[in-house]
Amino acid sequence: MHRRSLLALPAGLLATPALAQADWPTRPVRIVVPFAAGGSTDVSTRLLAPRIQQILGQPVVIENRGGAGGTIGSDSVAKAARDGSVFLMGTISTHVLAVGLYGDRLPYDPERDFVAVAPTVMVPICITVHPSLGVTDLAGLIALLKANPGKYAYGTGGAGGSAHIGAVAFLNAIGAEATHVPYRGSAPMLADMLAGQVSLCFDTPALIAPHHAAGKLRCLAVATDARSPLMPDVPTAAEAGLPGYKAYSWFGLFAPAGTPEAIVTRMNAAVREALLEPATRTRLVEQDLPPIAEGSPAEFAAFLKRELAEWVPVVRASGATAN
Repeated sequence: MHRRSLLALPAGLLATPALAQADWPTRPVRIVVPFAAGGSTDVSTRLLAPRIQQILGQPVVIENRGGAGGTIGSDSVAKAARDGSVFLMGTISTHVLAVGLYGDRLPYDPERDFVAVAPTVMVPICITVHPSLGVTDLAGLIALLKANPGKYAYGTGGAGGSAHIGAVAFLNAIGAEATHVPYRGSAPMLADMLAGQVSLCFDTPALIAPHHAAGKLRCLAVATDARSPLMPDVPTAAEAGLPGYKAYSWFGLFAPAGTPEAIVTRMNAAVREALLEPATRTRLVEQDLPPIAEGSPAEFAAFLKRELAEWVPVVRASGATAN
């Protein structure tokens, strides 16, 4: 991940003493995952939930409520009870990229309608080519793209997602042009990559690693500060000669705005304890879901503010919009 500090000024979490019960929780806690089961957001939440449940002493129930790029499930939590009974596993897509994609049609405000509770994981994006492209390192790819403006196409799992916006940031950083081929998910994009129908893609190491190891695809760089444990031979973007470039997705827990500060603080502590637990950390790393164990609610809120300032203009400049 690109390990930027989450340190910043508090974002004004409001305590409500009359509601902040010292014995919270006294009933099951629901975490809404605003995507279908089986994706990275869902997997990471299900890996964390058993340990959080042990810490809180109440069942933690995961509800998958997908649709509209995660905005349907997110909006349901924004309008939910503010009593600590429900939380959202939000992402860079639901709380940052959606602002640029939906504009005024976004039914919630990521800062006004939520309280940031705790970041959980940071998922890197990697730059991958088909061997037929004939490049063996990032410098070779950059030279090829710059020498042939608009000639090559790159695939992602969908327009406006973190991989697409990461690709736009890459092209902006190197001063090159390429055509975006958006797919309906990573699986069909990967199938075309393996068949050589598209020769360049942006996606997660977890998707690419088996094919990189088999020599069917070649990952050139991981766009975060640390190498992926799934592909330790692949350099970071900085190591490959492109310092400052980053592309990733992150996940984190949010509560409806107005949730008592005491509840937010306790859930933050539970999440951080779960992320530090060795067995849980190991399982996350094995899934290439690097945990973020640091970050108070105020620090996470400030991180979100910086992410909005950095990525929303990139989304808008890309021309991507929500369907």
